[in-house]
Amino acid sequence: MAVIDRTRRHTTLRRVLALAAAAGSLGGCGLADIGGSAASQAAAQAQQAAEARRSEERVRQQIEATERQAQERRRAAEADAN
Repeated sequence: MAVIDRTRRHTTLRRVLALAAAAGSLGGCGLADIGGSAASQAAAQAQQAAEARRSEERVRQQIEATERQAQERRRAAEADAN
């Protein structure tokens, strides 16, 4: 029984060391930062989308203002013609 427990401990220790080595090597090449990069990239894209919506709204308001001015000028021209 003691031999089996010792073998299990060695196997577990080997797995832990292998995982630690893999994590260390992945961290060294930058793969560990992929999750953080993806999150910051998603936040940047969300911010760009929000800015695009605000820009679209500003353009829509400018178009509506221009259309109102054109309509007022037409009415003024029609009133002058009569």
